[in-house]
Order: sequence, then C-alpha cells, then structure tokens
Amino acid sequence: MWEIWICACVGLFGLIVAGFLALHVMRKNPGSPDMIHISDAVHEGAMAFLKREYAVVIIFIVCIFVVLLLGLRAEGTKFAAATAFAYLVGAGGSLLAGLFGLKISTRANTRTAEAAKSGTNEALLVAFPGGAVMGLTVVGIGLFGLSGLLLVYFGLASSLEVSLKAARVIGAISGFSMGASSVALFARVGGGIYTKAADVGADLVGKVEAGIPEDDPRNPATIADNVGDNVGDVAGMGADLYESYVGSLISGLVIAVATLSPGLKMKGAILCLLLAALGVVSSVVGISFVRGRSAQTALRNGTIGSAMIFSGAAFLCTYFWYGHLYPFIAVFSGITTGLIIGFVAEYYTTGRVVHRIAESSTTGVATNIIEGISVGMMSVVIPLIVIGVTVLISYYSAGYFGIALAGIGMLSIAGITISVDAYGPIADNAGGIAQMADLPSRVRTITDNLDAAGNTTAAIAKGFAIGSAALTALALFFAYTQTVERLSGSPLIINLMAARTMAGMVIGGMIPFIFASTTMRAVGRTAFRVVEEVRRQFREIEGLMEGRAKAEYARCVDITTKGALREMIAPGLLAVLLPLFVGAFLGPEALAGALAGSVVVGVPLAIFMANSGGAWDNAKKYIEAGNLGGKGSESHKASVVGDTVGDPFKDTAAPSMNILIKLMAVVALVFAPIILILNKWMGIVR
Repeated sequence: MWEIWICACVGLFGLIVAGFLALHVMRKNPGSPDMIHISDAVHEGAMAFLKREYAVVIIFIVCIFVVLLLGLRAEGTKFAAATAFAYLVGAGGSLLAGLFGLKISTRANTRTAEAAKSGTNEALLVAFPGGAVMGLTVVGIGLFGLSGLLLVYFGLASSLEVSLKAARVIGAISGFSMGASSVALFARVGGGIYTKAADVGADLVGKVEAGIPEDDPRNPATIADNVGDNVGDVAGMGADLYESYVGSLISGLVIAVATLSPGLKMKGAILCLLLAALGVVSSVVGISFVRGRSAQTALRNGTIGSAMIFSGAAFLCTYFWYGHLYPFIAVFSGITTGLIIGFVAEYYTTGRVVHRIAESSTTGVATNIIEGISVGMMSVVIPLIVIGVTVLISYYSAGYFGIALAGIGMLSIAGITISVDAYGPIADNAGGIAQMADLPSRVRTITDNLDAAGNTTAAIAKGFAIGSAALTALALFFAYTQTVERLSGSPLIINLMAARTMAGMVIGGMIPFIFASTTMRAVGRTAFRVVEEVRRQFREIEGLMEGRAKAEYARCVDITTKGALREMIAPGLLAVLLPLFVGAFLGPEALAGALAGSVVVGVPLAIFMANSGGAWDNAKKYIEAGNLGGKGSESHKASVVGDTVGDPFKDTAAPSMNILIKLMAVVALVFAPIILILNKWMGIVR
C-alpha cells in the first residue's frame, strides 16, 4: 500500500504548488482603482452565480446520495454506505475545484492587465499561473481524494479475502466518479449557458446593431460576458476535466480488478494511480517551461514538454515497477492520440481553413455558416480514425485494461492542459478590463495576443478532452458489463442482432441529439432575454450611447444567472434518468446498447460542434484584425453572426457532450445493482 500513500502525497503536492501559484498571482499589482472596480464587479458576479448554482447542485447531490444509500443495500450495508460516501467526496471535490479556480481567475484578470503595461512576458507570467491554479487544483484534489478513499476503504475491508476485498473496495469507489460526473454536467451546462447567452447578447446588439467595440463599457452585457468567461471556461471547464480525469482512473481500477490475473489485479490498479502521480509531477515541471516572448510558443512548449517527461517516466514505471512494457504501449498511444486530435483541431480552427470561412463572409451570413459547418464535419474524420487505431493498439497491448490505460495516458498531463485552457479567460478578461478602464492601446494589443495564443493552444486541450471521453466511455462500458456479470453470476452477452440491444443502440444514438438540442435552445432562450434587455437600455437610458450615462450591468448579470440555473436542470436530469429508464424497463443488454450508441454518435457530434465553433470564432477574429474590410464591414457582421451560432456549439453543447456519454456509463456502472433488482420485479429475464 505504500504506493497509494505516495500517490496521495503527490496529489497533496499538486495542491501545495497551486497554493504557492495563487500567492504569486495575488502579490502582483492589481492596477488602478478603476481596474480594481471592474475586476471586483466580475468577481462578485461570478461568485454570486456560483453560490446560486451550487445551491441547486447540492440539492441534487443530496437526493442521489439518499438513493444510493437506500438502493444499494443489496450489496451489503457497509459497501452501500461506502459507495454513497464516495459519491459525496467526488462531488465535493468538483465543487471545491471550481470554487478555488474561479476565485483566482477573477483576481488574476486585473493583475494581468496591469502587467501587460510592462510587456507580453510579464503578462504571461501572471495569466498562466492564474490558470495553473485551476489545473493543479483539479488533478491534486482528484488524485488525493481517490488515493485517500482507497486507503480508508482498504482499511475498513481488512477482514475480507484479498480478491473479494479489491472487488468490493473498487466497486464502492465508482461512486466517486459519479459524484464528479454529476456535478460536472451541471457546472458545464450551467456555465456554458451563462457564458454563451451573455456573449451572444453582447455581440449581436453591441457589435452588429450598435457598432461599438467588444467590451465597450457602454454595452450593458459586457460585465455579464466577462463573468461568463469565468463561470463557463474556468469553473465549468475545470469540473469537466476533473470528471474526465477521475473517470479514466476509476475505469482503469475497475477493469484491472475485473480482468487481470490474481497476481496483477492490485498491481494493475496501483499502476493507474502511479501514472496519474507521474502526470502531476510532469505537469508541474511543464509549467516552469511556460515563459518567453511568444505566448503561443511558451504554451506549446509547456504542453509538449510535459507530455515528453511523462512518457519517459511512464516507460520506466511500467518496465521496472510493473514488470511489463505492454501497458506503456497503451499509455503512449493514448497521449499521442490526444496530441494528434489536438493538432487536427488546431489545423481546422486556424490558418487557411479559417481564411476560407472569413472569405465566405463577404457574400453573407448563409455562406459563412455553410462553410463553417462543412469544416466541422470534415474535422471529424482523422480524430475518429486515430481513436479507432488507438483502441486496437491498446487492446492488443493489454486487453480492455489497455483501453483504460490509453484514456489515463491521454489525461495524465491534465494539470497543464487545464492550465492552458483556464489561462484563456484570464487573458480575455484582462483585455476587457483594459478596454473598459481606457488603458493604452498597446495593453489591449498584448492581452489580445495572449488571448489568441490561448485560443489556438487550447485546441490541444480540447483534443485531449474529446479523445479521452471516447476511450474512458469505452472503458466504463466494459466495466459495466463486468459489474453486471459479477452481480448476476452469469455472463452478459451483448448480441448486436438481438432486438433489445438494437433498440438500446437507437435510443443511445438519439440521446446526444436531444441533449445538444436542449442545451442549444437554452442558450438561445437566455440570449433572447439578454438581447431584449440590452436593446431596452440603449433605447431608454438617455446618454448611454454617448458615454454620458452608465449601463445597468447588474440587470444582464441577473438575467443570465436566472436563465442558466433554470435551463441547466433538464439536461442534467436527462443524463441520469435515461440510462436508469432503459436499464430498468428494457434490461441490461439494452442499456449496454444505449451506452454504445451514445459513444458512436456523441463523440463525432462533439468534435464537429467544437471545431465548427472554433473556426467561426477565429474567422471573426481574422476579419477584426483588419482583413476583408475589418471591423464594422458587412463581412465582419456576417462573421459575428456565424460566431454567435458557433458559441453554443463549442462552449456549451460540445464540451457537455463529453460529460454526457461518460456520466451515462458511470450511472449504469454505479446503479447496476438497482437495475438488476428492478428487472426482477418487472419480470425481465436476460
């Protein structure tokens, strides 16, 4: 067990480094009183939203906790309570990660703007550590919480026979993943609806109708827009990657105990944790590489440097400690696949591809949208081929355990990939503060360059998230089948020609479309209210457009907060209730088909929406840089409309889809005992 103690210590080490980075950021000069006032408004808006969102989520958490506690009695009181408690710990970790990350990001923005007065590198050395607080908090809490629970549960189960103890403890730990997943879905959907409703409302009225710059203080939605960057792209994204990170580890633990030989069961489970620990250390080292005059080069160096360090360490660990090199092949295929998917996403959201979308804007909105959709569809091809090849390589290297290891490898350096993603909103907010506080134009130029570099490099992080979703969902799918077989005492035969399995696959393929529709409509409805409010203020507040009056920012913040909280409930319940419904009424084979269908449809849909949205966004930025008529031109207006369509694509529906397919698999895994009991009550015979 000494290895698990080491992993817990490494998780704690990640949290300590995050604390030092937070202190480093907070020691920086926050700037003028005007800058501090704007930053405080963003901070207060973000904290108010998070407080109200968490109040809703906690009610959901308590309800699921009670259901788990009462419903899993069939496996024995001790382990029913252990699963329910693990659920609480996993959910609590996700809430804490979002809270800590948001507190620092909303304080780092004004400090980044102030540092930008001295140059690009100075601003980068404030913005990136601010994002790294989120990255290291996520992996630190995930690894420390999971390792700590394992130590406690193994102690409680000390009287059981070794193989039974491992199966019971790892089975109970699955609740940790479900807690992380359920909070992540609400955080990602709620934050995504908030940020994109505010963004769409601010852009459509401010840029297109009023013709004023982005983040202009005259725009009533500008504070809500900056708040949204934080609650969606920091708290929501952090919860998303926390869930992915934890889910990949737990799928590896479950499959190791279920499939490996008796002598390797615990060793395989501990290998998963050791790889995660090596990833934390590699991320900390990679963070030190992020410095230099070119922000994009610095960010890329940090990500690739972490990947290389982790690969070398993973090779040594699997060969010398585990005793076999085959697991390393699976791990390396995973991290390589993540990089490939990320670079493909970068290709389809930058350069000549984006220029084509921008050029299509010269003939109107319709051609802009057609070109953006076609780009997104084509961007799906290579990632799916690479994922398919990775599944084959990892499976033939180490069986289903290899597929889980590929997912762990892909998320091993989540500490730095999350840092890159969380850095973007800080740079974006710094630009908004520079604009609203009327700082010199060179400051806004530096913050815009930092933001653009983050947008480009974050494509790699999104590649890791999407690719890991596919591999982790496949691993969790297999873990579900193993759990059903263990509980029922008979093999779960999944026949694609069986009626129930086919029906389940059709239902599973339908769910991502329902989910995407629900989240997209939620953004549209909330954005409509924001647009109406911004128009009202421009119409009714005398002197607002001339800069003689102050906008009522709190009104837009309140509208987006209420809208996001109201609209996030239905998608969250959908992901939890549908797997239970299918499993209870159609049987475990149908549920297996539904999980497979959700992965086959959900992954390409997420890639398509993410890359289309990113391409539309960068096409708009290309025109705003002075090309094809520049700001205020007809091509610019067309690109803004395309970008507003792409906003909920890339920042609401697509990232939430990753969580959806994994949450469905985790729900099936954790609730398998209840599903089997319901099957017996209803007379469903497998």
